[in-house]
Amino acid sequence: MSIPPPPPSGPGPWAPPSPPYAWGPPPNHGPARPALNGFALASLLVGLLCLPPLGIVFGVVALVQIAGRRQRGKALAVTGLAVSVAMTGVLALTAGPVLTAVGDRLDAVSGATGAQRGARATGMADLSAGDCFTVPGGDLTSRRALMYAVDCAEPHHAEVTSSGPFDPAPAGPAGSPAADARAQQECWKAEDAYAMDSWALPANAEMYYFAPSRGSWSEGDRQLLCVIGTSPREHSGSLRKDRAALTSEQAEFLTAANAVDLAFGRAPEEDVADALPEHRAWAREVEAALGDEAGVLERHAGRPAIGQAARAQLKEVEAARTGWQRAAQAKTAAEFDRQWKRAADAMSVRTEKALRGAYGLSTTVPDWREDDLPGPGGGGSGGSGGRPPTQSA
Repeated sequence: MSIPPPPPSGPGPWAPPSPPYAWGPPPNHGPARPALNGFALASLLVGLLCLPPLGIVFGVVALVQIAGRRQRGKALAVTGLAVSVAMTGVLALTAGPVLTAVGDRLDAVSGATGAQRGARATGMADLSAGDCFTVPGGDLTSRRALMYAVDCAEPHHAEVTSSGPFDPAPAGPAGSPAADARAQQECWKAEDAYAMDSWALPANAEMYYFAPSRGSWSEGDRQLLCVIGTSPREHSGSLRKDRAALTSEQAEFLTAANAVDLAFGRAPEEDVADALPEHRAWAREVEAALGDEAGVLERHAGRPAIGQAARAQLKEVEAARTGWQRAAQAKTAAEFDRQWKRAADAMSVRTEKALRGAYGLSTTVPDWREDDLPGPGGGGSGGSGGRPPTQSA
């Protein structure tokens, strides 16, 4: 037991000694503040600036760590996760077209044929009738196709039959079905004038037409480009066989025959039962075209080497005209079908083949020119006419 020290000597009151100083926290000091989670901030920055998918991972990791370690940054992690998810969606939508465009450019550079390497890149506005061009991959319908003008003697995918201004107003606004139908008819006429002997075209030849769309029209596009496409295989040599390359008799016959084919190709798409007036109008158009062909055959019936074949064809044409005249007067769909089939059966491809041989034209029957005549609703049997395939680019 310790004994307290004695009081100091001398008079007066005295105070006890001060207690020793006690160390401790300063007054009003609370608990330490939790640390900010680093992944929460990284999720927002990465998702917003560079790699959104990684930002999603960082956001999930941050939320797990914040819950387990009682750290700060939950709101930041949620924001970063939301931003990363949104940016990943935007990236997914835009990456496809960008990669496709890059791929097309690489194909154009690395996959170009020898003809393309020596050719010049061109646009539709710079092409005119008689020009030939290639496209990487041979896809003439691609909106991103790069065109390379080449000499027609070199391998190419397409040959221009016509290029000029196009006004869709009489049919409808640019890009409408009616305007496209009018563009198609214009290009058929151009092809018939450019390559008059349609039977002489390659088996894979198709008619392509590049008409203004609604969007391109608003940007000033007024051009209609008509081409004969032989893609995806390439063709060497020009397909041009116009009036200047034919005799007067050949040109006269082909003009009439192509007009008949063009009329046949305008058969209404609706079933005859639903559009009898339209089908009767079509029948009148076909009959008129056949009448013009009959006039040509009558003039050529007495020509040496042509006369016999011309008279055989004339006989069938006159029989077909009678059927089409009656179809144009039909009162019911059943009567129209009956008369149309009689007209179709009156003509045969065999007789036309013999006539073309007599004229000195191609006698190779093309795939599209079968013994089937386009009929109401798209079918029929017998007859002559039709068109090769068509592609809208």
